[in-house]
This record gives sequence, structure tokens and C-alpha cells, in this order.
Amino acid sequence: MSNDPATLNEAFYTDLEFGTGGLRGIMRLGSNGINKYTLGLATQGLANYLKASDVAIPKVAIAYDSRNQSDTLALEVAHVLTANEIDVLLYPELRPTPQLSFTVREYGCTAGIVLTASHNPKEYNGYKVYWSDGGQLVPPQDKEILAAVRSVALEDIQWAAKSSHLTYLDQKADEAYLAQVATLSMNTSGNHALNLVFTALHGTSITMVPPALERFGFKNVHVLQSQATPDGNFPTVHSPNPEEPAALALAIEKAQELGADMVIGCDPDTDRVGIAGRNDHQDIVLLNGNPPATVVPDYVLQ
Repeated sequence: MSNDPATLNEAFYTDLEFGTGGLRGIMRLGSNGINKYTLGLATQGLANYLKASDVAIPKVAIAYDSRNQSDTLALEVAHVLTANEIDVLLYPELRPTPQLSFTVREYGCTAGIVLTASHNPKEYNGYKVYWSDGGQLVPPQDKEILAAVRSVALEDIQWAAKSSHLTYLDQKADEAYLAQVATLSMNTSGNHALNLVFTALHGTSITMVPPALERFGFKNVHVLQSQATPDGNFPTVHSPNPEEPAALALAIEKAQELGADMVIGCDPDTDRVGIAGRNDHQDIVLLNGNPPATVVPDYVLQ
């Protein structure tokens, strides 16, 4: 970096902005990157806010996706929180963002954090904060937490983790989530006859989507093995956005080969889905958000 003034300037010329969605940026050193110190500032600000609240013993759930450094950054975030004597529930392995949202509510947490940059390219990572209702920050907490984060300096960050405040979640948490998901299906009849191709795009959905589909009664689910292994480099796609044709190209090719009815793909943290199905000419075509948004309400109303 010292031999590249432009890169040095880009890393330090501004501070990475904490907004209502948290933080998102390129993983690199400097005040304008995602790293241990910028996340430490955000987490210390959140800790200060939680300790000033009327909650006697705040509790925060943490999850992370398949991106490079997500696991180590999640642990650093947990260390700052436990150093502030805040109880932490940490998933020991990658888990989907919707599961983090559920965990916050299921375990009565004050807040939740997920380390993810959603569908952005591999160079990115991020930090999303959720409130006790399992949703992302809304007024008044958003502005209050933003102010608390902005008031923190590097020397204010507490790094000395206290292990007595850290609990690792186990399979009971997974089972609770899957049991809740299983209640959301309005009709499982006929699911066993559908032939699906599913791709995780190297993300967290491989942990929960296949078992959830099984509980919904789908018997013919073909997991695309070339994209099943979690990998923060996303080696088979330029960008892991399942709404883009290029990201689902391999899955659609497999569906054509197998004669499958539908393709389903998720982004790295499983809060975005791409769907492809057969048209009147029996060609597999990628759907945008409009057809599903029309079909689902129509089905519910009927």
C-alpha cells in the first residue's frame, strides 16, 4: 500500500459510513474498509447504546455468511460485546440471515448482527444490525444507534473478551428454525412430483434450504454440486446475485439436462432468491420479482 498512493488514499480518505443498514464495503485496512477496527467501532457504539438502555442484561445473536473473513470478523465482534459484559449467542458455522432474524426473536435477544455483504462481489463484506423484533433498524433506534457509533473513538473499543458471556448455538437452534419454517407452507400436496434444481451459489443456503425443502415434501431436489461448497471467492460466478442470468446459468443448464421443472438459487446470506421456470414453450427462463409477487397473493386469496 505504501507504494501505491491511490490505494492508500482510497483506504483512508474517508470513514466507512454506518447507516440504517449497518456497514458495507471492501475488505481492506483503513477507515474506509471493512476490517477489525471499523467493525470494532460500530460494535462498541452498539454496546454503549445497549448498556444505556433499560435492558438489565443485553443479549446479542451473531451469524455470518460464507465470505472471506466473515467467521473471524464475527468472532472479533463477539469479543467486543463480551468485553462490554453483553451476552452473545454465536453460531459456530455460517448460517442464513433469515435464521439470525428468527434467532433474535426465539431467544429473546436485544439485538442481532450478521456479517455479510449480501450479493456483492467477493471483495466486499458487511455488518447488518437487527433489533429485538428480528427486523433491521427503524426509528427511533436507527438514529440513536448511529449517533452512538459516531461518538466512539478507536481508543474506546474494549477488546478483552470475557468468555463467560459467550454461548455457541448448537443443533437445537437449527431445529427450532426448521420447525418454524415448516409451518409456513400453505399446501404441500403435489410437491413430491416437482423436479427442482437448487444452487447455493457458494453461500449459506446450503445449510438450511435443502432440509427445509425436504420438510415441505419435495423429493426430487437436485443440488448443483459445483456451487454447493461455501466459498467466499465465489469461483463459478462473477457476482453471486441469483437475480442475474449469469449467476444461475449453470443451474439452468443442469435443469435443461435433467428436464427439471424449476430452478431456485439464493445469494450468499440467503435473503435473496432467484427463480427460473418453464414457459409455454418449455424453455427454462429466469423470472424477475413480478411473477412471483403476483402468483403468491393470487394463490393465498384463492
